[in-house]
Amino acid sequence: MSSPHEVPSYLTPPGIGAWGVYLEQIDRVTPYLGTLARWVETMKRPKRILIVDVPIERDDGTVAHFEGYRVQHNTSRGPGKGGVRFHQDVSLAEVMALSAWMTIKNAAVNVPYGGAKGGIRVNPKTLSKAELERMTRRYTSEINIIIGPNKDIPAPDVNTNEQIMAWMMDTYSMNQGSTASGVVTGKPVSLGGSLGRHDATGRGVFVVGCEAAVKRGLEIKGARIAVQGFGNVGGVAARLFADAGAKVVAVQDHAATVVRSSGLNIPALQAYVAQNGSVAGFPEAEQLDNAASFWSLDCDILVPAALEQQIDRDNAAQIRASIVLEGANGPTTPEADDILHDKGILLVPDVIANAGGVTVSYFEWVQDFSSFFWTEDEINSRLTRIMREAFAAVWALAEEKKVTLRTAAFIVGCTRVLQAREMRGLYP
Repeated sequence: MSSPHEVPSYLTPPGIGAWGVYLEQIDRVTPYLGTLARWVETMKRPKRILIVDVPIERDDGTVAHFEGYRVQHNTSRGPGKGGVRFHQDVSLAEVMALSAWMTIKNAAVNVPYGGAKGGIRVNPKTLSKAELERMTRRYTSEINIIIGPNKDIPAPDVNTNEQIMAWMMDTYSMNQGSTASGVVTGKPVSLGGSLGRHDATGRGVFVVGCEAAVKRGLEIKGARIAVQGFGNVGGVAARLFADAGAKVVAVQDHAATVVRSSGLNIPALQAYVAQNGSVAGFPEAEQLDNAASFWSLDCDILVPAALEQQIDRDNAAQIRASIVLEGANGPTTPEADDILHDKGILLVPDVIANAGGVTVSYFEWVQDFSSFFWTEDEINSRLTRIMREAFAAVWALAEEKKVTLRTAAFIVGCTRVLQAREMRGLYP
């Protein structure tokens, strides 16, 4: 994606991808920032970027090298916070965008973090468990100089999980000479992880989806849900919607799309995916031959919960849902935003919809510092309250300013970040 912005020399305009989407979103919010617009260039430049080589010895004795990144976009409101993803398409531009969206997200839900993100350009399915551990530990050692409980706290993202976080925590702790449980979140409960963290992002999507449905006059019981991505976010959201009486009529993952008009059996589908690695071939559903036809399925709520830039100008016009609920980060391009708005579709943006994960990561971090842990009911109750309050504030601002929910969420997020920037001033 090209951009009218001045692009850093380490990016080429044709290859800025998701970062270009983010820059356009900042352009759209700038007219609403008042005197704070003086500081808006702060939002367009990551504070710190670390690019590392991650060499490991393969099981066969050969040496492989992988590209690794950690980007801290903004730390005006607190330490950096954001996930680590292992994916073959990871790029610097993508990680920059993801770190920037984390800045907005943390501010929008008023969690005292800045935005950060990390990744390794690798297909983890090509690695053995031993190779995966060596790569994780080497990457952690390489970024060790900029992470820490008060600097930057990684968490799970695409293709990373509790085990990866345990290896990262252990590696950092070994380098420090003492156990530092607060250096990452999304850890196993046995290592200081939080109850409720595994389901937190999907639960947040569900909570915000219910709030949006109320605004649209849509009854969740009986509502038809289509979900793209059936991992930790999409799978949990699908289960919670189904438990609330909705019908999950379609699920799409990297390999196939399965549909059932009467509603998929989500527990059975989750068990099938756990065993087979994909929804492909699930016997209790039909399989669509054309993956692109997923977007034109008749549904009430569409949940893109896979990767960024999935809804674009080519497929946005096909969408028939009443609500698009962004479980993934950056799944909709600005052009598609406009198309959906013109069609009267309510889009609930990622920086609110999927903020449940970082909210419970914040709870985990607080619990690690205090060494006092809460019950799962306490965590879910606090998460629900924060998500509802954040959505209500964004909804009210959107109504007041006559803007989309995304622009309203960016107004809230940018205002909080830039107020902090202005109050802190420039040093020296």
